[in-house]
Amino acid sequence: MRFSDKKVFITGASRGIGAEIAAAFRAEGAYVIGTKTSNDIIADDLCDDWFIANFSSESQILMCADYLRSQDVDILVNNAGFNINNPFTEIDLDIFKKILGMDKKGWGRIVNISSIFGKIGKEGRAAYSASKFALDGLTLSISAEYSSRGIMANCIAPGFIDTSLTRKMLTPEEISDLVSRVPAGRLGQVNEISNLVLWLSSEENTFTTGQNIAIDGGFTRV
Repeated sequence: MRFSDKKVFITGASRGIGAEIAAAFRAEGAYVIGTKTSNDIIADDLCDDWFIANFSSESQILMCADYLRSQDVDILVNNAGFNINNPFTEIDLDIFKKILGMDKKGWGRIVNISSIFGKIGKEGRAAYSASKFALDGLTLSISAEYSSRGIMANCIAPGFIDTSLTRKMLTPEEISDLVSRVPAGRLGQVNEISNLVLWLSSEENTFTTGQNIAIDGGFTRV
């Protein structure tokens, strides 16, 4: 029960990778607060508490920030899809510190869920890649500023993961083509993402910070 005394805030916790991360933290004793876009999209018992927000809305981002000010959060996992507007990425580090409360405690973990397209480029992915590369830059800045105070900040960059969204967006033929280009020879599993998130968020992680770690079966290295 590595997280029995920890409070975790996970954006986009209602499905897919976010739901798996939430379940994994709860299984190890954490108190988990998740965000979702409406009351009717997931069973309420997936997280201990929920905050309803659509991060394409600036006003709802600010409402979420106000909510976080009232929480004593130890671990922040930014998992929600980042098709959001600039004000989130433009929050300065002093406000970030006040929101999270980690600096006061001298301990905290931030894991930003990026993508392999925050490490490599591809035609038709300009806007998406720009947001993911920016997320990596934000992570680096937080790490440089706060690692000496016990706050470890990292990105992870999932490759092609076997989720319901992947199965919905891609045909079996397209999935087969992707798999043929992954050295590991398969799609990743959501628990493989959550396992890495939990380790980066744990007290076992004492020296890994400022990294953008690909978890992609080797795809970005060939």
